[in-house]
Amino acid sequence: MQFPVQMVARPGEETAYVITKTGEVWALVAGEVASQPVLDISDRVRSENERGLLSMALHPADTSRLYLHYSDGEGDTVVSEFTFVSPTEVDPESERVLLRAEQPAANHNGGMLLFDSDGALLLGLGDGGGSGDRYGNGQNPDTLLAGLVAIDVDGESEPLSYAKGLRNPWRFWIDNDMIYVADVGQNAYEEVSVVELAPGLNFGWPITEGLHCYRPSSGCDPSGQVVPVVEVEHGDAGTCSITGGVVYRGGAIPELDGHYLYSDYCGGWLRSFRFESGAAVDEADWTEQVGVPGNVTGFGVDGAGEVYVTTIEGLFALVVER
Repeated sequence: MQFPVQMVARPGEETAYVITKTGEVWALVAGEVASQPVLDISDRVRSENERGLLSMALHPADTSRLYLHYSDGEGDTVVSEFTFVSPTEVDPESERVLLRAEQPAANHNGGMLLFDSDGALLLGLGDGGGSGDRYGNGQNPDTLLAGLVAIDVDGESEPLSYAKGLRNPWRFWIDNDMIYVADVGQNAYEEVSVVELAPGLNFGWPITEGLHCYRPSSGCDPSGQVVPVVEVEHGDAGTCSITGGVVYRGGAIPELDGHYLYSDYCGGWLRSFRFESGAAVDEADWTEQVGVPGNVTGFGVDGAGEVYVTTIEGLFALVVER
């Protein structure tokens, strides 16, 4: 596999799936990667800069349906449904496009696809790219960019803006109706926000970056915004671009139950916290125990809830030697 970015699995199932930025979906069975991809849409994917095949989600009720978020040949965002022929084969001609969104630049494509408890498919999108919210999308209610998008996969309603104020949400996670959003900062601060999942949320960009006014000379009013529970300053252990993770609910490492695990593309460290009473508690840095596997691109959980980490060069399982 070249440049894996995410792993997904249905609870209780042995087969998991790993996607690569270049446009392939691979099956992972009993810890072994299949010899051939389950699906290859590399001829439809523009993989350069921050573009590529960026996320995958499995339908929570229908095991024949999967969803991919990718950059097409023009660099624009596409979210499509595909159909499994078997657990290790997907029909490449079954594509049904659910959303297309024009992207004005090659960066800040966001990434994550994840179903909420009501069956809506949520997509995280960045502000359109450039720097400093160049295209004015951060607080613009008339665009799907710079926020979360809710997609009705059965086509009964059009995709709609669910949340605003995100610069480049490189991964979010839903746990017990709480959403954990890791948003990549501009030049100084990375952030993780945790809030009860509900429409109309505003995560603050470009009014704020982390816990700070983005343009302090002009002042800012953060009222009504979601305030991050964790801020990581650039330069902290090589930090440059946060990689959002998952809340641990597996059984092999009970001491991590309820911990949100996250990393950074440049730093490659592994940190965690629990969310309790509106704050991050029990913050921990596990880097000394697990090492730095490389440029961390994403996380995933297998059917048993155990955690995996993807880097530009491989897939790693999080285990404890006892």
